[in-house]
Amino acid sequence: MATSRNGKIKVNRKKGGRNSRPLVGFIILAVLVVAAVFLIDGLLNQKRPEKKPEPPKVVARHKLPPRESAAEKEPVVHEDYTATVVPPPTERHVRPRPAGSGNLAIIIDDMGKGMQEARSIIDIGVPVTFSIIPGLPKVRQVAQEAQRRGIEAMIHLPMEPKGYPERRLEENGLLLSQSNDEIVVRMNGYFKEVPQAVGANNHMGSAFTENKEKMAIVLRVLKEKGLFFVDSKTSAISVGESTAREMGLRTASRSVFLDNIQDVGYISKQIRQAASIARKRGSAIAICHPHPATIQALAAELPKLRDEGVTLVPASSLVH
Repeated sequence: MATSRNGKIKVNRKKGGRNSRPLVGFIILAVLVVAAVFLIDGLLNQKRPEKKPEPPKVVARHKLPPRESAAEKEPVVHEDYTATVVPPPTERHVRPRPAGSGNLAIIIDDMGKGMQEARSIIDIGVPVTFSIIPGLPKVRQVAQEAQRRGIEAMIHLPMEPKGYPERRLEENGLLLSQSNDEIVVRMNGYFKEVPQAVGANNHMGSAFTENKEKMAIVLRVLKEKGLFFVDSKTSAISVGESTAREMGLRTASRSVFLDNIQDVGYISKQIRQAASIARKRGSAIAICHPHPATIQALAAELPKLRDEGVTLVPASSLVH
């Protein structure tokens, strides 16, 4: 401390002392703010539950359905068809096939178009009967092959159907408008083409077989030749079988048509139906045609029927 010239006391201060006070205050305030932040964060962390990490998400392009047992699977639908998933054999309830005896004749109509279909049917290896339409391209060859392989042959008589001429018929067919002599001439022409024939049945003929007078002409020629007649029953009121019996001609009628629908499953079912009739009645006659689906069904079913006890026989065995 010093005395000035005028007698006042002069106080000495350190340089910069007045400016240091705000700095100290600022530092203290900053420390307090930082302490407060840590304190608040600690309190919040104590109350907040620990968040468990989520499992990683798997992203797939296609979502797969849950697995199903074979018995629970639904039909698989495609754009153009529906296919049913078939359970494994160990999980399927398979009904036992019926067994029992019975005589079954299978007549294949419309034969004579080609040799390949004839050989395919013969190669099944069971007795069947070919019914050959006169006038078709391979009539003689099919008849000769059938004879060589032990297959019975018949003449498939083309006869006028209802709705003729809108409904087509072979040019050599038998018509109600023809004279009795013309019918006899045409019948004799058939035998020249198929001399191996042992019998005959009607091709179409829903109108012709209802006319007893015209049928009598046809049946008389068959009797003279020693042939039998099988009524294809294209009309529910056909007089073919009844007239043949009156004339003393060996005869029988068709029991089942196998291939009105050209589907293997349907035809197989019809074959089984024919076999069932044979078991119940002792015999049955089934008629079909050489369609690809029919040949496939015959090849699959006929050997099985034989193994089950059904006797496959030529048509001549079932006429009386």
